[in-house]
Amino acid sequence: MSPASAPVPSVGARIRQARLERGLGLRALAREVGVSASLVSQIETGKSQPSVSTLYAITTALGISVESLFSVESLSEGRETAAAVHPAAAVHALAAFAADPARRLGPLVTPGEREVLELDSGVVWERLGHVPGTDVDFLLVTYRPGGSSSGSGGLMRHTGTEYGYLTSGELVLTLGFDEQILRPGDAVCFESATPHRYRNDGDEPAVGVWFVSSQSVQ
Repeated sequence: MSPASAPVPSVGARIRQARLERGLGLRALAREVGVSASLVSQIETGKSQPSVSTLYAITTALGISVESLFSVESLSEGRETAAAVHPAAAVHALAAFAADPARRLGPLVTPGEREVLELDSGVVWERLGHVPGTDVDFLLVTYRPGGSSSGSGGLMRHTGTEYGYLTSGELVLTLGFDEQILRPGDAVCFESATPHRYRNDGDEPAVGVWFVSSQSVQ
């Protein structure tokens, strides 16, 4: 599978802006996330890409949703917006999803129109659509051989709920104290606050459709 990248900007500057708006230093954010200050700095400057778990940990520590990182309105005047980014720049590994949460993605999204986010842990998210005013990610997710939602091997947790359906390959899901092997046709659903991790121990990509809401179950 070789997803095409859409012209979208890096989220590093948005992470830095959100951190500064909350008065957090690099070391303070790093302590909350459980990574080094140098890694946070590299993510903010676009020199490094976070894993899925690190991305969620950063947004949780900052008290923001993943979706909010991709808002053009959060950028200061004069910085790049999605419309200003040349398509060639979209190949950068940590490209953010579409710029404006008020912008609809769809109702029809062809393969060439998908927005792509590649993470450093062998995971690719392709955005399949977005309805304005919702905090929901509708994703085609690929775990490459050896890929994992956590580069360190630890479990992650974040607000919201998620639903997944595996279409090809195999995934190992660790959910709390349980471990399950997901095969094509298997579906999962759970509250994302439950510690969890996905990993691909096989020799072929594991691909599925995921629906992740950042809203917690009441």
